[in-house]
Amino acid sequence: MSEDDRVLVGRARRIQRFLSQNTFVAKVFTGIDGSFVPLSETIAAFEALADGKYDHVPEQAFFMCGGLDDVERKAAELAKN
Repeated sequence: MSEDDRVLVGRARRIQRFLSQNTFVAKVFTGIDGSFVPLSETIAAFEALADGKYDHVPEQAFFMCGGLDDVERKAAELAKN
């Protein structure tokens, strides 16, 4: 796989994980509080991810988060560990 393909796949995986946003109804199963992310914020975040503005953030930081603020907070926690 070429380097460009690796970058593209990494972005796709970040988007996939980002879209796994924590929902209110899943709290019983996940133990994670749900969050509401406005559509406009989700679209802006999707564009930022597709443009590569978050390529430096580990993929794990995108899973079960609300908006990009949650992602950045989770990335900082991951960096501490």
